[in-house]
Amino acid sequence: MSGKKRPSAKRCVMMAAGIVFIGICVGAYRLSALGTDPYTCMNLGISGFLHISFGNWQLVMNALLLIVMFFQARELIGLGTFFNMVCVGYLADLICWLALDVLQIPITLPLRVGILLLGWIFMGLGVSLSMVAGLGVAPYDSLALIFERMAKGRISFQTARILGDAAAVIAGVAFCLPGGNDLWQIIGIGTVCNALFNGPLIQFFKIHVAEPLLKNGD
Repeated sequence: MSGKKRPSAKRCVMMAAGIVFIGICVGAYRLSALGTDPYTCMNLGISGFLHISFGNWQLVMNALLLIVMFFQARELIGLGTFFNMVCVGYLADLICWLALDVLQIPITLPLRVGILLLGWIFMGLGVSLSMVAGLGVAPYDSLALIFERMAKGRISFQTARILGDAAAVIAGVAFCLPGGNDLWQIIGIGTVCNALFNGPLIQFFKIHVAEPLLKNGD
């Protein structure tokens, strides 16, 4: 009988947990006000300029990127793609709302640094779980793979990812400034940490956490 194998419950749980961790990370980056990852930087800049919620704008952007995926790399689309595109932005909005509006936690500088480190760890863990689950690539993450394919080997995946991240940060800044929003809430030390350390951290959690979870069967 032909057709794709039905994903196991373990892979679905890993995918869902990964997306929850990524959502917590994005919320933590925003609460720290010390800079965010490039994609969040772009979406915060644009959503602030348009005066709409971060979650709503990120859903719109993900839908646009999904169209690109459908025509350029539809084999990368899976259950995790849709969960990522819908859930991450709204989870981040929920976390910020709970911390700032409901609990009204005073975000002091030491707490901001701690939140940034927590977000950094959760991003590495979340991406590694989602990656190993193998149930679809996030819309933004697919862009580097698509650019690499379109360049036919002239540009490596790492270069394509760096160029894409740089373009996202530039777009975030370009929309943030005319919108009259605080630039340093979307770009800062957190952005640098994300660029320098996310790759190694993702690899660490992939080897020591995500892959061992599937070692005894998936």
